[in-house]
Amino acid sequence: MIYHSPAPGNILPGTLLRTRDACDLDPEHLLEVFGEQRQRFLAVLRGFGPGDWAAPTRCAEWSAHEVIRHLCDGNAIGIATGPGDGTFDRAEGFDPRITPRRWLAASAGETPDATLGRFTATTGEVLALDRDRLAQGLGFDVRMPYGPMDWTVCMLHRFWDSWIHERDVLLARGTEHPTSDDATAYATAYGVFLAAAAAAARFGDQVRETLTLSGGGVFEVDSNGGVTLTVTRIATAGPPAAEAADALAGRAPVAAVLGDLPASSRAALSRLADFFTTPVRQSPA
Repeated sequence: MIYHSPAPGNILPGTLLRTRDACDLDPEHLLEVFGEQRQRFLAVLRGFGPGDWAAPTRCAEWSAHEVIRHLCDGNAIGIATGPGDGTFDRAEGFDPRITPRRWLAASAGETPDATLGRFTATTGEVLALDRDRLAQGLGFDVRMPYGPMDWTVCMLHRFWDSWIHERDVLLARGTEHPTSDDATAYATAYGVFLAAAAAAARFGDQVRETLTLSGGGVFEVDSNGGVTLTVTRIATAGPPAAEAADALAGRAPVAAVLGDLPASSRAALSRLADFFTTPVRQSPA
């Protein structure tokens, strides 16, 4: 992903993300956005009472407490990430429908207060560690579901997961989701990229489309010979970018948000959402 200076008429920079060749990323900006997202969410969580922690979320099997315990697991992954890390590698057995549930076993019985304390502490730890890695100029590859990528792309993955789960908690309670334009654009860009990569890798689907999304900009995705996503950050009409990110993550039907796309492209971009929402039978850990 690469951030450019705004072109005339652009109010925010653009982005580029790709599965082949090195990704160009402004990780300092991403980390700043990630930190702001976490601080906003933590401020909301500090006002939660027992009923809020036990309340259902958009994740059918998880309460708000379980979602935050999961995000603590995500912090632990960020802290432990090193060269060759395969936490999110399907070849290592990662399945987003099963593996995160198993991680929760380690915090079974934890109180909400303890979880909030752990979430606060590990958020500070992982953000500080990432800042230190960037200051040292560290570069190493980790294994993602779509192939080896620089560790900063894993940071983007963790941000996307955090942003989506923040919405899972807040929107289910009828609460507005406070998010910046940059945060929405990062999450939507990664959602489009991940959906196209999953469709190409698992089903051989090819997508070449331009998505014009309000609050995000123009998203051009091409999965011919490797997935490339280019985002031009301009003010534009169209379906809300946040709702598109939700749909691509299985929180709403893709057709309900991106209904103007050709049927073949909607089907391809729905593959990941369908996978997320397909029930599975868990085998013993």
